[in-house]
Amino acid sequence: MNNNEINLPAVVAEVAEAFQRYEQALISNDIAELDALFWHDDRTVRLGAGENLYGIEAIRAFRAARPSAGLYRQLRNTVITTFGTDFAVCSTEFTRPGSERPGRQQQSWVRLPQGWQIVAAQVSLLEGQ
Repeated sequence: MNNNEINLPAVVAEVAEAFQRYEQALISNDIAELDALFWHDDRTVRLGAGENLYGIEAIRAFRAARPSAGLYRQLRNTVITTFGTDFAVCSTEFTRPGSERPGRQQQSWVRLPQGWQIVAAQVSLLEGQ
């Protein structure tokens, strides 16, 4: 892959739109939309702040059991990098009102027949800063 295929503007715009859909679904606890944005496969991985989830069924169970309050967050330092037309990495930091622990999130997105989907995600919290 050459540098001309990194961050093609149209692809970055598509991934940014999918990333914003994810963020809106997350803070509004739209479980159906969150599910639609994750690859429906046993190889999907989500490593969370307090859980390791392997496979879409484990991710679905986590989402269904998670409290729906206190999900709003502010994002900062969001970086979207695309490689060619079918792969992207989204990285961001976040803060939540009332919490002194900043968080960070990274997602790998792949264009599949059903659209852009998360195939791997990681979320972690830092000590208060």
